[in-house]
Amino acid sequence: MTHAPTSATDPARTAGALIRAKAGAHPDRVLCARGSERLTYGEADAASARMARGLLASGVAKGTRVGLLLPNSPDWIVAWLAATRIGALLVPLNTFYQARELGWALRHADVSLLLTAGTFLRNDYLERLERFAPELASADGPPLHVASLPFLREVRVFAGHGDADGRRWTSGSTADLGELADRTASIDEAFLREVESEVTPADPMVVVYSSGSTAEPKGAIHTHGTVLGHAANLNAMRDLVPEDRIYSPMPYFWVGGLVFTLVSAIHVGCTLHVQDVFDAGRTLDLVERERITIVAGWPHYGKAMADHPTFRDRDLSSIRAGLLQDLLPEGRGPVDPELRHGSLGMTETCGPHTFGRAEVELPETLRGSFGQAVPGVTHKIVSPETGERLPAGEAGEIAVRGASVMQGLYKREREEVFDEEGFYHTGDGGRFDDEGHLFFHGRLGELIKTAGANVTPREVELVMETLPGVLGAHVVGVPHPDRGENVAAAVLPKDGADLDPETLRASLRKELSAYKVPRHLVFLAPEELPMTDTGKLDRRGLKALLIERIETGTDC
Repeated sequence: MTHAPTSATDPARTAGALIRAKAGAHPDRVLCARGSERLTYGEADAASARMARGLLASGVAKGTRVGLLLPNSPDWIVAWLAATRIGALLVPLNTFYQARELGWALRHADVSLLLTAGTFLRNDYLERLERFAPELASADGPPLHVASLPFLREVRVFAGHGDADGRRWTSGSTADLGELADRTASIDEAFLREVESEVTPADPMVVVYSSGSTAEPKGAIHTHGTVLGHAANLNAMRDLVPEDRIYSPMPYFWVGGLVFTLVSAIHVGCTLHVQDVFDAGRTLDLVERERITIVAGWPHYGKAMADHPTFRDRDLSSIRAGLLQDLLPEGRGPVDPELRHGSLGMTETCGPHTFGRAEVELPETLRGSFGQAVPGVTHKIVSPETGERLPAGEAGEIAVRGASVMQGLYKREREEVFDEEGFYHTGDGGRFDDEGHLFFHGRLGELIKTAGANVTPREVELVMETLPGVLGAHVVGVPHPDRGENVAAAVLPKDGADLDPETLRASLRKELSAYKVPRHLVFLAPEELPMTDTGKLDRRGLKALLIERIETGTDC
């Protein structure tokens, strides 16, 4: 199934046109709430327009790479709209990033302007930047010219999210951007309209980073048309209404939060409720107080709230739907979750590429299926060995092309990314039946999917192997009922080394995002590693060994 071509003036297919239309339709409706802070649709339009004018006045232009490092918040939404409505290419940055990861992403994405929180929770992002690029400490800015980040020219700390602490290499608060535009008479509302008129659905909107099959993350490039159009297509298979109040902890720097939550809500005119950090008790307070109607997120969030000692005393009757089935009132959840549609997606496909209506009860023949193709998406199943297309019913690698698929991977040639027919090979295994229902069989490669986040084993291994006393490390994913998988590591100590598990984890947390740090450590001698006949590590055998150790409680 395909869509007719979309014109550049389609009101729902560019960020600027979308927020103008929604602000015009319901200016006083709340778009995002964070604690006592409220951002209406009208305010989102006005604030992002003012910031957009400031960005133009400071030299940001169509195609400028703008990094955004903030937690889910009204400010995140305003900054995203401000940058993308003038055609800048937004690079949403993971708030879990440690110094090495943050610096790598900024350099790889050629970020020119970074809009960042100074601090968030226990994270000091400016200190992490200085650790990655020590020459920043003695630099004056803007413009910055540091060899470690050769395209970075300016860093602005977002007002209300920490401060610059006197660092001369920052440019102060992003709140000053609007004032900059006000002092530049030529950057008025009429000029902004002219800029916005040249932003089309075909223009790149975001580069979203996700772990790949190698040690380096991958940057998927998605256009305005893809992000906004795919969210609209998914909404056609959901039942969101303007009166919905949505709670979701899924971060906006990943496609699940950006497309399935944020953009989908804006299309409909819903209200989003966000928190700085998930806490089962405080999140239940929010759901109860704000009369949340939709709860979205990964299953372990729902389980944590259902296991909270106050859960049975809560009035959660406002909830009518959502992915957190543990929270659904009696009669609204599935009798058998395996007889409800699943979905399958990834960063490269802008979220789900197969989907099904969540409220539909499936026949036994479709138990555990993952829906059908989202409108605008085409699939094929190919042999992992030969690439030959396989008929319906046969299992192989899932390949996808169409409206939701990325334009490409940043700094990768197209021929490296897509096959001759334009399909992207996902690395997922599965089969389609004669009616197009997908049955997912798991990852063909080694990527670990833990609580919605991707972890590349080799990235974790490389860091572990730098730690004192570690001879080698081998990382795999092990099943977990709520998180999907947990990260587990077999650690080979050097001769005579007495390794302490918590010391190892503490060292890893300085270099890796928390979700990448192994939850299970098993210390092995080299001769205990399972090997193939050709002398290579048997990863399947290793996974089985680690699962056995975990089940018997002999892991750390």
